[in-house]
Amino acid sequence: MKRMEFTPRMKQIFQVLLREQRAVSVKYLAEQIGVSKRTAQRELEYIDRALKGYELRFLSRTGVGVWLEGSEAEKKRLAEDLRSGDDYDVSNREDRRKRLILEILKEKGLKKLFYYSSQFGVSEATVSTDLEAIEAWLNRYELTINRKPGSGISVKGSEESYRRAIRAFINENIDTRVVREAYEGTQEEGGRYERLKKSNIGQILNDDIMRRVMDCIMRIDNARVLTLTENSYVGLVIHISIAINRILKHEVIEADERWKHGVKQDEDYQLAVAIVRELEEEFEIRIPEVEISYICLHIKGAKHEKIQWDGKTPVEIENRELHLLLNTMIDAFDSEKAYLLKQDDEFIQGLLAHLQPTLIRLMHGMQIQNPVLEDIRKNYPDIYARCENVAAVLEKSTGKPVPAEETGFLTVHFGAAMVRLEGRNEKLRKVHVGVVCSSGIGISRLMSSKLEKAFKDRMLITAYGKNDITPYIIGKTDFFISSISLEQISAPVIFVNPLLNEENMEEIRRMLYQYERIPEKQKEADVFSVQLEEINLVAAQINTVIKYMEFFKVDNRITFDELLIAISEKLSPYSDRREMIREDIMRREHLSSQIFAEFGFALLHTRTKGVIRPTFGICMTKDLKAFQDPYFKGITIAFIMLVPDDEHLQVNNDILGYISGMLIEEYEFLDIISGGQKEEIRDALSRYLKKYFNKYIANLT
Repeated sequence: MKRMEFTPRMKQIFQVLLREQRAVSVKYLAEQIGVSKRTAQRELEYIDRALKGYELRFLSRTGVGVWLEGSEAEKKRLAEDLRSGDDYDVSNREDRRKRLILEILKEKGLKKLFYYSSQFGVSEATVSTDLEAIEAWLNRYELTINRKPGSGISVKGSEESYRRAIRAFINENIDTRVVREAYEGTQEEGGRYERLKKSNIGQILNDDIMRRVMDCIMRIDNARVLTLTENSYVGLVIHISIAINRILKHEVIEADERWKHGVKQDEDYQLAVAIVRELEEEFEIRIPEVEISYICLHIKGAKHEKIQWDGKTPVEIENRELHLLLNTMIDAFDSEKAYLLKQDDEFIQGLLAHLQPTLIRLMHGMQIQNPVLEDIRKNYPDIYARCENVAAVLEKSTGKPVPAEETGFLTVHFGAAMVRLEGRNEKLRKVHVGVVCSSGIGISRLMSSKLEKAFKDRMLITAYGKNDITPYIIGKTDFFISSISLEQISAPVIFVNPLLNEENMEEIRRMLYQYERIPEKQKEADVFSVQLEEINLVAAQINTVIKYMEFFKVDNRITFDELLIAISEKLSPYSDRREMIREDIMRREHLSSQIFAEFGFALLHTRTKGVIRPTFGICMTKDLKAFQDPYFKGITIAFIMLVPDDEHLQVNNDILGYISGMLIEEYEFLDIISGGQKEEIRDALSRYLKKYFNKYIANLT
């Protein structure tokens, strides 16, 4: 039986009950998860439903307390499921508010504050404050929060506004690549949709509905859908899935007649009909006709992998009105040179191919992303300014505002035409491309080889491991091509199948075409400045770790909980920060024990707001013998590695990660530590971190 998804607060309750292994009072339970007794009692009303699918029973007895009853194997299964679920930090206000937007867009119907309070593990007052904070974002898409005292809240706005908001949220916050991966079936059968289910997209929708929607689209096997760019494809899947989800819940989908305006029953319309019929058969439902119009418009307004940006693929267009509009746009760009521009067949064909989907997007409020917009604005200010006049023509024609992203794409077309018109060869440069895999050794090398053959001397390729991506690397790279997920970085990233299929190559070709025509990202002096700043930061953080290394001894009869108290008191003079340190180490311990009997030590590491600098500490018993509490499994040393919750996360993780590797690989270092002499330990730490720093400097050159 499929288990339900645990709310953050329900996770906390189960973790306490599994940890205690005995009956505990509701008051104690409430204290452990940081809520009132009344709130804990309300949560416990849902615990039987949460245990569905497990051979476990929740028991409660007056005067005794509450506990879980069942086999150790079943308790272990529950604990593993708790660890494998979505990792949500309730204290992260920004993340929590994004999830609240996501929940509201997912469920338009009336919901009480307690529903969201329970979902996110916070008070109803906090939910109310969060609602006020996110209302401005919803208002941008003409959506409002309707509050009904005693009943709850709901979202008000048109169907078009509602769907525009969902698409915008996806563009702003969600890694769409996981949908494409599941869609292409690049993962092993059985685990094909597992990453999708655990992703942020999986948090929006029922993953089973999304999987079945993708299967329906795959069965259609039509090139117009199969060659959609990743974002366009994801937009189609998400919107269809939301519609299906609402129809299955018997919600009425508003029939916005504006969507039907001007939609011809052409090849794209027939494709939309085929998709809807497939969906109706799969889900055994009746889908409103408005969905056919929406799917048709999405396909017409989408960008496709097969569009050629070099003008070599002719586009036959007989629409006289479209040609008239194009001529007016060229006149608005430069009336004196308009006649000559209109003789450039390559320019006309390319602009017409771009203009058709652009008009659909503008008419129906569909978003598009332009990863090089800021570079275009910076390097081609004159052409961009004149293209704003072109955009004004489009705005007048459609009655819709033209986003800066669309103006940026127009600038690329007009800019290339102006270069040809002036009789100059285009000044193309080599593009700096980073190819990324987990190590920088295997898959990235294979991808680099294929790219070098395909693009020869058009790009300068460097292979990187995931952990090699530093600000310096970002500073000298135009864009990255990656086969794995990356933390958000300030440079465009094209996520690809490791085998680089044809769709991937087309996307790379388009990005390459744009960057070839944009000047170098940074001057060498700027790169050197970034490099110096990074070296200075790394040196400062290493010095901090050495200078503030903590070493202290405790009684060997100490318990694990008492040890955490001793650690927090040693590392901070402030009671609130001590509590953060203790709670964050304990939370990490609950996810997976940090006590390694096979190595003879504990490695208590976590990210926490309880410290303001990277912290390395060593705790031993006063007699240098093993801790007596069985929980410690006979270890003799506890290492503490705490990373502050700030903007230097990657640098601090690398430094402390290097130290943790030394503890396993450098026996001499561990022997010195076992001797229990603080200054000898500090000297050894300094020597080893000097090696790390020298290696770091060598990697920059």
